[in-house]
Amino acid sequence: MTNAAPSVPWAPDAPLGDAFESAPIAGATLVRPRRTPSDPRGVVVHLHGYNDYFFQAHLAEAFTRAGFAFYAVDARRAGRSLRPGEVPHYQSDLHEQATDLSTAVALARAAHPGLPLIVHAHSTGGLVAALWAHSHRERRTVDALVLNSPFLDVGASSWLSPVAFAMLDVAAPLSPMVQVTSAPSWYATYQHVEHGGRWDFDTSLKRPQGLPARAGWLRAVVRAQVRLAAGLEVGCPVLVAHSASSGIDSPDNPLLDAQDTVLDVAHIERLAPRLGDDVRTVAVEGGVHDLSLSAPAPRALYLDEVLSFAASAGSAGGAP
Repeated sequence: MTNAAPSVPWAPDAPLGDAFESAPIAGATLVRPRRTPSDPRGVVVHLHGYNDYFFQAHLAEAFTRAGFAFYAVDARRAGRSLRPGEVPHYQSDLHEQATDLSTAVALARAAHPGLPLIVHAHSTGGLVAALWAHSHRERRTVDALVLNSPFLDVGASSWLSPVAFAMLDVAAPLSPMVQVTSAPSWYATYQHVEHGGRWDFDTSLKRPQGLPARAGWLRAVVRAQVRLAAGLEVGCPVLVAHSASSGIDSPDNPLLDAQDTVLDVAHIERLAPRLGDDVRTVAVEGGVHDLSLSAPAPRALYLDEVLSFAASAGSAGGAP
């Protein structure tokens, strides 16, 4: 194992400990395992979703065991990149996170020149990554795209009423920080070890109490989704993965740990073909919203699908 390094100030990563290191990159933060394959077959760059940050060490380990160098980016105002006084996850234009993704990809490319590069993105990060890949389609910036329960349609969520949706475009420019909706995330609550879940994450960075959706952020998301609905031309193979079913985000839902309780998977399935000409979808039985946080069996199925897809992208060759 070796540790190829871009020209950034790597230091031990406080959230994940000595096995990982992180570095600031223009307002965002890049994270990676301290040890990577000596002769990697490809490179993976991961982008988180809303009310989230990178803590999924097992995801990095799965890619590393399969021979991929792995990087994750905590976008500006999210996770490790959140600064005092900032509104968590707020952005008035999704180009902000797309810029962070571009920086992370450029650094990963510089560290591993010539290797195929796969972007793995979750939820709102999946929406950002899809539009980013479309905008980079003629530059071969990315060789494959994996979208884990991407937030492709605001109608797929249960927390925005039709009235609020209708008022959004008018109200958001006047009062961008107004909270359109706010509710606890029972999904996140159930996932945490403190409540009997499998995962130990920082609840100040991924909040079980939920994170308010503000008008300016939601307007940016809707505008991006309208663009996607018109059809994109992502110029690389795309894998869109989602749970096999959706359900209510409630502690009374007996399938809270076996469904997507954040998005309606039917909307994801419907819109996935609009990403480009080479799109494959997979439904994971028993998967939760972040498929990599599912129970062992659906999680293994998801990772098998992703690693197989990544391997096929790797065999196709990297950037010239």
